[in-house]
Amino acid sequence: MEYTRLGTSGLKVSRICLGCMSFGSGTGSAWTLDGPAAEPLFRKALELGITFWDTANVYGAGTSEEITGQAIRSYTRREDIVLATKLNGKMGDGPGGQGLSRRAVMEQVDASLARLNTDYIDLYQIHRFDQFTPVEETMEALHDVIKAGKVRYIGASSMYAWQLATMQHAADIGGWTRFISMQDQYSLIMREEEREMFPLLDYSGVGSIPWSPLAGGRVARPWGDNSSTSRGSQNPDTDFNGKPLLIDSDKTVIDAVEKIAADRGVSMATVGLAWVLDNPVVSAPIVGATKEKHLTDAAAALDLDLTYDEITSLEAGYVHREPTYFS
Repeated sequence: MEYTRLGTSGLKVSRICLGCMSFGSGTGSAWTLDGPAAEPLFRKALELGITFWDTANVYGAGTSEEITGQAIRSYTRREDIVLATKLNGKMGDGPGGQGLSRRAVMEQVDASLARLNTDYIDLYQIHRFDQFTPVEETMEALHDVIKAGKVRYIGASSMYAWQLATMQHAADIGGWTRFISMQDQYSLIMREEEREMFPLLDYSGVGSIPWSPLAGGRVARPWGDNSSTSRGSQNPDTDFNGKPLLIDSDKTVIDAVEKIAADRGVSMATVGLAWVLDNPVVSAPIVGATKEKHLTDAAAALDLDLTYDEITSLEAGYVHREPTYFS
């Protein structure tokens, strides 16, 4: 396993991040794994040196945090794991049950600490931008939970570049802690972060930890096999907001992944992740594993050096589209 600093911060993370959205109990979702089922994934992650683990309060209605916290206590030491979680999504009907208000930050950080059964969170991230709360209120509250010793670093997730710049500016003006990371959507078939977000991250020393680096597995299987139901969507071909997950031009990209994988004798997932890792702004893509093979394929990507011609063929068929997480 390779390790790197998250952006220009001092926080050292494994170059593959274990995404824990797939772990939960009582959710009614066929794709989530409960504690016992998730055990081999945590063990495999540790075997491979994947010590950067990411979850969120809303994953499994809090049960993902519980399972992740239990895994740390059972299989490793707290000091050996970089633990990340998030807040913003709805966790209750009260004033602090959702959003990024001061009350929500204070309430939700304590709830996450209790579920994770830990004294501190390494990376506390805002899970989308909150248009209803002044950015100054959010940034000061996040600064205060750091000063209280509950959080070590803060990060952001899934927003427009101007929103991130606005929040960072508010932190600078207020003398508060800045974000060190951006958890954004990035894959071979979703490259919109290259327009404005990645240049901003590069300029300001913020690391990217992409979610869905294989586009929910669509980059990891041949075009004809992309018919599985998407998470959270009633339509297998659309995202949460009803936007298409695949467009016709994506076939060219996925076919290129398939060819390179066959030529190199590796999985399509390894090729797709190797391309993501090749971007110098990317610190660690988040791999939402449900099988041990998902993690071994991800780790193998660190050893795959794509040639200029291979990268050109992978990128040639891309067509711009709106990021799927924006309404």
